Amino acid sequence: MSTRIKIVLSYDGTEFCGWQRQKNGISVQETVENAIFGLTGENVTVTASGRTDAGVHAAGQVAHFDTNANIPPEKFYKALNTFLPDSVKAISSEKVSDKFNARRNAKRKTYEYSLYVSDTVLPLKERYCARVYGDIDVDKMRSAARVLEGEHDFKAFSASGGNVKTTVRTIFGIMVEKTGEEIKIQVCGNGFLYNMVRIMAGALVKAGKGELSENDLIKALKTGERDLLGETLPAKGLCLIKVEY
Repeated sequence: MSTRIKIVLSYDGTEFCGWQRQKNGISVQETVENAIFGLTGENVTVTASGRTDAGVHAAGQVAHFDTNANIPPEKFYKALNTFLPDSVKAISSEKVSDKFNARRNAKRKTYEYSLYVSDTVLPLKERYCARVYGDIDVDKMRSAARVLEGEHDFKAFSASGGNVKTTVRTIFGIMVEKTGEEIKIQVCGNGFLYNMVRIMAGALVKAGKGELSENDLIKALKTGERDLLGETLPAKGLCLIKVEY
């Protein structure tokens, strides 16, 4: 009889084509499924809480799969890590109900976008942060962020290519913190559209520079016009922090 296992994964997305299996590159899903095959000899499908795009990182991606292996569920992640590369590791595992679904049962997701303010490229920050320059008012960013909290139609904050029934989402909270030259934008919501957090981060940066007003954000929410907002910031600054059930 198979056992359903919930697993939490951390990965550096730099070299991956995203979570989902694709023909044009190595995905995180393929890497994890290959590792499970190496450990158990089973061909399983690993279902994640959501698909992270190419270059996006995760500190707490949640996934589930079914296995017949005689490995204690709470120790499965340690055994699996011997078959995983350094860029992907499991940080916990546990047995869950057969009805648990990592994607459908997710209630809240928290993403973090990392920036650093510098006139020059700082090599030790480039892998996980996007560089911005000039004067940025973090208080203006925070004020703009409050406009985006709550339930809204976030069509303007979605890139083309997404396939969803509705563009309405609820943002429970946005935190903007600055430490030294680093700025972190943490967004918690019930779900996110294609490139939504990266577009939000770009809009907040423009707000911090005084190039985008709170009224501009309100208009974008009302009209769904993507052109009213700033650029979509690079994938490397985005990390899935945690998923709540």
